[in-house]
Amino acid sequence: MKVLLLTGLGALFFAYYWADNFDPASLQGARVLLTGASAGVGEELAYHYARLGSHLVLTAHAEALLQKVNFLSYVQLTSLALPSLTESKGSLVVVSSLLGRVPRSFSSPYSAAKFALDSFFGSLRRELDVQDVNVAITMCVLGLWDRASAAEGVRGVTRAKAALGPKAALAVIRGGATRAPSVFYPWRFHLLCLLPAWLPRPRAWFIRQELNVTAA
Repeated sequence: MKVLLLTGLGALFFAYYWADNFDPASLQGARVLLTGASAGVGEELAYHYARLGSHLVLTAHAEALLQKVNFLSYVQLTSLALPSLTESKGSLVVVSSLLGRVPRSFSSPYSAAKFALDSFFGSLRRELDVQDVNVAITMCVLGLWDRASAAEGVRGVTRAKAALGPKAALAVIRGGATRAPSVFYPWRFHLLCLLPAWLPRPRAWFIRQELNVTAA
C-alpha cells in the first residue's frame, strides 16, 4: 500500500513539473523591467528576453550597495509598479534562493534577507487574491546563492555549489510567462524545501556533512 501511494505521488509530482505550456511567442514585444541585470542570473535573463523579442528596461547596482538594500529595494519597486501591473494584469517574477526556504550554516544575514523576501511576496499574493487583483507573483527558488558575493562569503566553509546559468534563467522565464506560483531549479529543490517540516532540528552530525569544518 505504501509503495503504491509513493508511486502515485511520484507520478503526480513528475507530471506537474514536466507539463510545459510555455509559448515563447507570448514574450514577443512584452515589456520587461529587469533588476540586477549586470551579472549572474540577471544577466542571463537579459540575454534570454532579448532573444525572445521582449522590450527590456535594465537596472543594476554596485554589489556592495545591493546587499544592503536588497529586500527594501524589492518592496519599493513592487509598490511603485503595482498600479501599472494591476491595470495591465501583469506579473511579478521574484528571483530568490533555496536559502530563503531552508536555513544553512554560516549564511545567517543572506538567509534572513531571502526569508523576508519570501514572506513579503507570499503575503502580497494573498492580499491580491482577496482583492481579486489579477497580478501573478512567481517565486523562483534557484541555487544556494543567486549572486557571486553570497557564494564568496562561505567559500571554503561549505561543500555545496551554486546552480545557476542559462538553464536556470530559462526556467525563471518559463515560470513567469506561464504565471506559475513557484519555480524550483533544479526541480529537486522542491523536495529540499520540505526538509524543515520533516527535520526541524537536524542533528549536528548531519549538518557537518555539508561543511568543511570539524567539531570543537
